[in-house]
Amino acid sequence: MLRGTVEGGVNVWRGVAYAEQPVGPRRFLAPAPPQPWSGIRDAVEHGPLPPQGRSFVGGGRDDPKVRDEACLTVTVWSPDPHGELPVMVWIPGGAFVYGAGQLQLYNGSRLAANGDVVVVNVTYRLGVFGGFELGDLGDGFDDNLCLRDQLAALEWVRDNIAAFGGDPARVTVFGESAGATSVLALLASPASRGLFSRAIAQSPALPLIADRETRAARARRFLERLGVGVDEVKDLPQRQLRRAAGELQAESVADTPALAYGLTHGVELLPRHPIDAARAGAVSGVPLIIGTNSHEASMFAWGKPPMLPTTAPTIDAYFERTAPDARDGVLAAYPVYPRRSALIAIGSDAMFGAPTWAFADAYSAHAPTYVYRFDHTAWTLRALGLGATHGSEIVHIQHSYASYLGRKIHPLGRHVQPAVGRRMQRTWLDFATRELGQDWPRYDSEERRTRVIRSTRDDTVADPDRVRRSAWEGLV
Repeated sequence: MLRGTVEGGVNVWRGVAYAEQPVGPRRFLAPAPPQPWSGIRDAVEHGPLPPQGRSFVGGGRDDPKVRDEACLTVTVWSPDPHGELPVMVWIPGGAFVYGAGQLQLYNGSRLAANGDVVVVNVTYRLGVFGGFELGDLGDGFDDNLCLRDQLAALEWVRDNIAAFGGDPARVTVFGESAGATSVLALLASPASRGLFSRAIAQSPALPLIADRETRAARARRFLERLGVGVDEVKDLPQRQLRRAAGELQAESVADTPALAYGLTHGVELLPRHPIDAARAGAVSGVPLIIGTNSHEASMFAWGKPPMLPTTAPTIDAYFERTAPDARDGVLAAYPVYPRRSALIAIGSDAMFGAPTWAFADAYSAHAPTYVYRFDHTAWTLRALGLGATHGSEIVHIQHSYASYLGRKIHPLGRHVQPAVGRRMQRTWLDFATRELGQDWPRYDSEERRTRVIRSTRDDTVADPDRVRRSAWEGLV
């Protein structure tokens, strides 16, 4: 039994363990089912965040600050614990290095209240403890730990959500960035069959998925950098492990886009890269919403990270590593290159746009697929020259305008919800609870009809990024 609380008319339970905590001998192992308990356990306070550095996404006063490896928990919001309501399971992003389901940016109370749905936010292992592949080191090291954690959370939902008023037969899994990448990996993983009936992927970054050989080579480099044997790794202090993995992440930019942190294909849990799985029809085949923002890379371009090509030298280096002969043809699709707008567009398409277009084309042949492009730009982002940057749609779907980032993007959103937020949240809820209306037609690889989400209205446009999409075709 769990004791939660009620906030704003919505029941909420925090810090609910969905697996045995991955500490001690369980470090670097797949999650095991949680052990039962007797009596009543408090579920009022958040569990710890996964170990990670500071992030502006979780920089608010109300965001949890405690970090610990014992982080496998969910937060559950339910407007009616005695109902049989649709369920929405949120997988947060953060490049498999940052983030957690407890952050206020992802507060699910408004979704639950406005949509009469049960919302479950998942926190999973990150960084060296979940997003850094060590599966090839042998016994005692399982692959794709963050994906295994997400699967364990979905199994927990299947087995337990009825007690919170949710219907385990109507589960929508949704996420953004690394969370959306995970959603597409779940669609391609045989282990996910039957765990959810719908999926939403907001700005997936599919280049964060690499092949087993690449990951295995990096695991060997990890051992060399640590200077220890395999049997000693599990006992090393957290700081030493995190430092070594972080140094390899910095080195990995020379292999862009196969960064050190991410998922691994070519293993039993994820046999194929999601794009290849979709092309082969080896996917779950559930209805899917997928899309990107029009200025994904603008926020990253501020810091000019070498792992995301947003400068002329990093773009040249990117094509030199990936497709030297394709450089001129791709750049021709950006006629104002090398102006800043073109640099941002190329970085956006390399990491987000091109892989998403390829996946949508392939997946739509096997299942109902709905594609969007988010164009709305808040005045604050416009003033900063960012446009519809990566992650800026989240506050509109969650209605988390009171969060630290929500207040920065939409200072008045707590009092007057933007029209785009009302429309987006309603659409996401409609998708989770019923069929979408005729105003959002299905996507196919012939017409490529896409919902363009603007500030005051949404329009259906056939292949709105045709020139850029065509330039990248065949390269992903």
